[in-house]
Amino acid sequence: MQPVKLFSKGVVPGYRRGQRNQDSSISLIKIEGVTTKADVDFYLGKRVAYVYRGQKSRKNKITKRDTKLRVIWGKIRRAHGSTGAVRATNRTNLPPKTN
Repeated sequence: MQPVKLFSKGVVPGYRRGQRNQDSSISLIKIEGVTTKADVDFYLGKRVAYVYRGQKSRKNKITKRDTKLRVIWGKIRRAHGSTGAVRATNRTNLPPKTN
């Protein structure tokens, strides 16, 4: 039996924006292997995790162990354009360093 991949990697190219204003509460995400608007339909409503490493250790709420890894959770809301990019909102805004 082949192992099943339960996640897809993605890149955050920026926030949703116009010519002069950007909306930092909506992040644009380019998912690996998604190239058309039709491919996006599978991902709508799915959860997104931005995993990063903090400077100090904190206790993990589930395992009760000290760890430097942190997560910002979000949800894919809709497609953005016709090339497979998506718009996602997060519980807290993503830091500018993600772009």
